[in-house]
Amino acid sequence: MAFVFYCFLQVLVSWDTHAAQSFCLPGCTCSEESFGRSLQCMSMSLGKIPGNFPKELKQVRIENSPLFELPQGFFANMSTLEYLWLNFNNVTVIHLGALEDLPELRELRLEGNNLRSVPWTAFHATPFLQVLDLKHNRIDALPELALQFLANLTYLDISSNRLTVVSKGVFLNWPVYQKRQKHGCGAEILSRMVLALHNNPWLCDCRLRGLAQFVKSIGLPFTLVNSYLICQGPVSKAGQLLYETELGVCMKPNISTPTANITIQVGKNGTLQCLAQASPSPSIAWKYPLSTWREFDVLTSSIAEDTILSQLVIPAAHLIDSGNYTCMAFNSIGRSSLVISLYIQPAQAMPGLHSFSISSEGSAYVDLRVVKQTVHGIMLEWLTVANIPEEQWFTLYIETDEAFRKKVVHIGPGINTYAVDDLLPATKYKACLSLRNQPPGQGQCVVFMTGKDSGGLEGRERLLHATVVLCAVLLALPVGAYVWAAQGPYNCSEWCLCCDSFHRKTLRCPQARPQCKDSSFKDLPAVYEDGEGHRVMEGTEETEKESNS
Repeated sequence: MAFVFYCFLQVLVSWDTHAAQSFCLPGCTCSEESFGRSLQCMSMSLGKIPGNFPKELKQVRIENSPLFELPQGFFANMSTLEYLWLNFNNVTVIHLGALEDLPELRELRLEGNNLRSVPWTAFHATPFLQVLDLKHNRIDALPELALQFLANLTYLDISSNRLTVVSKGVFLNWPVYQKRQKHGCGAEILSRMVLALHNNPWLCDCRLRGLAQFVKSIGLPFTLVNSYLICQGPVSKAGQLLYETELGVCMKPNISTPTANITIQVGKNGTLQCLAQASPSPSIAWKYPLSTWREFDVLTSSIAEDTILSQLVIPAAHLIDSGNYTCMAFNSIGRSSLVISLYIQPAQAMPGLHSFSISSEGSAYVDLRVVKQTVHGIMLEWLTVANIPEEQWFTLYIETDEAFRKKVVHIGPGINTYAVDDLLPATKYKACLSLRNQPPGQGQCVVFMTGKDSGGLEGRERLLHATVVLCAVLLALPVGAYVWAAQGPYNCSEWCLCCDSFHRKTLRCPQARPQCKDSSFKDLPAVYEDGEGHRVMEGTEETEKESNS
């Protein structure tokens, strides 16, 4: 009789196991554990969580799969789930409502995934969560209220991530910590809380001062898995232990300068200095006249751990560089600014010499450049700064090596762009801009050369080469052209021969030579305003396009 009963039990166990397996996912293993039904999917090509999970599961374990995201609604039939282990997958995104159908969840393990952030408010739907394992991910920030919905947590592991700075407020706002502060040490025995923060690239400046104090004062019911939090920055503190590091109070930048008023003679080099002291270390930016057209080098050096020196270098100063230069320093605490006044002193006139950018009439500064390649040519843009009437006209001269191809364009007031169309292949062009009625040699000139014809109209867009030649130095420019910059009556090609031996050592020609265009000028796109205000003269035939205004 006993033998018959034993055989009957074996049949029941076999039937129950078969029934469990019959409702399992293909390639996965389902089993009955002491805590309930379990599903395990190991090393499968599972790109997303399937929607046909067996019902009444207590544990789901999916590992070593290309699982990318935890979408909303895919746990809709798993309200009884208590243990969700998704270690060593490729989980990168957790949707905000991904956990809303898991009210009984006790453990969530996401070790070894690619998470950069976590929707912390999603844990509002899991009030009984006790274990949260996020180690070996790419999390780089913890918001102030990240832990506010984790009131029953007993294990939190965010080690081996990319955290650099964590505010003390993250833990002060944690209900678990607030319980300890409320009940005190002897009033009630609280559950032990295990916390793991090690193996993160901690940046030990003033922003970690609160965390350092928290680590030093931590006690029951809190336990750190590893209290040796090692600093990776700044350089002066690299390798030190956080709780042994002296960290100061954060402060916004305090800016100073050796001289707030500077005078430079035209054509000379000048340097503006700005000293910023702040914690954490500040960033510095400069704002100055014509900054969209002239870009100066900025040299930044660290004087001390919390002090930065920024130097704005002005090569071969021009009269238009006069004005107020603002040094702006900022960090996570605040920002400050300081104004330095720069005055450019004109040089005494000398026979046979001409200013780099000042015409002989009206003291006008003119800068001409190629800024854009159009379908059939290029776009010219110019900047003028002058004490001249607002109604002043300008004259644009365009010529080629061919004596019969010359064009004179009279530019009306308020226009600063001109499109040069129908360019011939393999041809050298020269464009000069000057005040009206002045000869072309008195203004600034640009020389550009088209490439060889690639055949057909569809190849016209590729006539121009994306290279600029400036005093025999190759520079990148979004415009397709070979460009030399010449100024005034000087011949830039002759000057390039002079500075050839110099430019082999540096990317800039000597700054005291006015006939070559300064390399500090930016190349920015422009919008072409076609037609109005142009008077075009080609050869001896002249037509006018006057502005209606």
